Amino acid sequence: MSDIEELRYRYDVEVVALLASPVHRYDGRPLSPAPAVDGDRREEIEVRAGYGVVGDRYAGRPAHRDARLTVLAVEALEAVAAEIGVLPFDPLLARRTVVLRGAEVEALRRQRFALDSGSGPVLLGGGRPAHPCAWMDVVLAPGAHRALRGRGGVRCAAMSDGVLRLGPAVLAGPVPLDPTRAGDAVRRAPDRGAG
Repeated sequence: MSDIEELRYRYDVEVVALLASPVHRYDGRPLSPAPAVDGDRREEIEVRAGYGVVGDRYAGRPAHRDARLTVLAVEALEAVAAEIGVLPFDPLLARRTVVLRGAEVEALRRQRFALDSGSGPVLLGGGRPAHPCAWMDVVLAPGAHRALRGRGGVRCAAMSDGVLRLGPAVLAGPVPLDPTRAGDAVRRAPDRGAG
């Protein structure tokens, strides 16, 4: 059985934003005004196994092999905007490679999953949380950095080649997801180790 066949749960989702950036835009300490990011917006991205997203700053870099792209639920940004009382944000400002609607992304930590936007499935290896940086208080709104904790998305390894496009897609995963929880924060359980 292939890796894709083992992904028995299927969800209709929407790819609402794609990003590939040749440079690190939010570098160093946050400053105003924020750097322009519109040139990083993509209609489609090409993913290569073991390499990452063609044209992106993390592609092919050994230090980022398990985090060559990031996936975020747009509902997390919408929930943060509602909590801090501002209009919804442009998803591109969160600097995540793929932004989805309709997926409980945080449940995909440490899970293999696939996204298919019409050109065949792209297998991703979900890893650690993608923690938000302090720039979020500058580019989104004051308080966004703290509000995004626990729902900043998932760092992923590229495990197959393929193309992802904006629009309707299918997410296949090994665990059941609850799309109504897509904007919920996941808090780390307290360490109950020795002591």
